[in-house]
Amino acid sequence: MSEATFTFRVDEALKIEFATAAKARDRTGAQLLRDFMREFVQQQQDATEHDAWFRRQVQAGLDSANAGRLVPAAEVEAKFAARRAATRRRLEASE
Repeated sequence: MSEATFTFRVDEALKIEFATAAKARDRTGAQLLRDFMREFVQQQQDATEHDAWFRRQVQAGLDSANAGRLVPAAEVEAKFAARRAATRRRLEASE
């Protein structure tokens, strides 16, 4: 992998504080900045992947609803009321 130089301006006081904090962790500022950059890129990739997954899930739900595959609200409410009751029973039993 080839390397490139990344130059930017930063307040002198911040630069000194950053270098001091990096040294306290036995790292150079450049090492930490590379780590931060990698982490930021990974976070952006993860967010993009999650957004794509979420959009697929929403579209699948819309497609299902448009095809008439719906669950009545009363059925959903009853199912989750039963789940809540079961959870309460387990919690009370563990006390």
